[in-house]
Amino acid sequence: MNRNWQMKSRPNGLPTHDNFELAEASPVTLGEGQFLVKNLWLSVDPYMRGRMNDAKSYAEPYALGEAMTGGAVGVVEQSNNADYPVGAKVLHMGGWREACVFGGGLTPPAGMPPVKLPELGVPDQHWLSILGMPGGTAWFGLLKVAEAKEGETVFVSAAAGAVGSTIVQVAKAKGMKVIGSAGGKEKCDWVRELGADAVIDYKAGPVLPQLTDALKSIGENGIDVYFDNVGGEHLDAAFATAREWARFAICGMIDVYNDFKAQPMQYLPRIIACRISIKGFLYPDFMGQLPEFNADMAALIQSGKVVGRETVHDGIESAVDAFLGLFDGSNMGKMLVKL
Repeated sequence: MNRNWQMKSRPNGLPTHDNFELAEASPVTLGEGQFLVKNLWLSVDPYMRGRMNDAKSYAEPYALGEAMTGGAVGVVEQSNNADYPVGAKVLHMGGWREACVFGGGLTPPAGMPPVKLPELGVPDQHWLSILGMPGGTAWFGLLKVAEAKEGETVFVSAAAGAVGSTIVQVAKAKGMKVIGSAGGKEKCDWVRELGADAVIDYKAGPVLPQLTDALKSIGENGIDVYFDNVGGEHLDAAFATAREWARFAICGMIDVYNDFKAQPMQYLPRIIACRISIKGFLYPDFMGQLPEFNADMAALIQSGKVVGRETVHDGIESAVDAFLGLFDGSNMGKMLVKL
């Protein structure tokens, strides 16, 4: 059996189970140069919500009635391709399904060819978290986009998520002060365990007063870098507390993914007075610098300065539940599906 998740209808607001259907794919016979990958781990990510709309964006919308795509790690189970022998571990975009066929002239899912995983002595699922797109997004956004430097003060929203938790750890490893925002005591406690100098609980009250108090508690009067995963109130609070020449790396705005509500920005004019630089970015922008990221992140992991944490759902049947959990904050670290 090779099942895959498909979109049955376009969501209006927060997706529901009625928008998805688990379908069974037809059996395949491998052609010349082709190989079959049995998936071990599937990734669900906030950006996928945008692909569920029939609208132009940086990624193609999911087609109704066709297998969805997403990050996955699998093992080659059958092969007519000497470059991908049976037993090889592969990172690819043929997620949301139990198995996927590559090679032999087939267009890979999402247009991204599969990559054989090097032996770095890390768990397979790390290639979907701290060594994969979330980890790379954090590393590139902090060090290349925001150009954060030792001694600076960094504010990161969604600090208990896959990207945010990596930001906290990388920033501390590079000698920065970090203020993280998370929702609820359990998540805030974990962000402190990761090394954050101060943590605010956005569910406990307005962000700006808490951020101002957090800055005072660590002996600082403003932030040098803001890493945005949320938008909305967090972004406005960052404008309010920014120092001159602050840099904002805009990675995500999960606060508006489902309803596209207006974003009131009381402190937006501070962009001018503080000469704030704001830059949006995507992980694929830095494909040419992946070797630098892989080497540095592997060293940080091996030294114990960066650790991965996952929230795992079991079985392909749970993929939609895992995805929806991203929007109610049920994940700590990376949300994954184990097959």
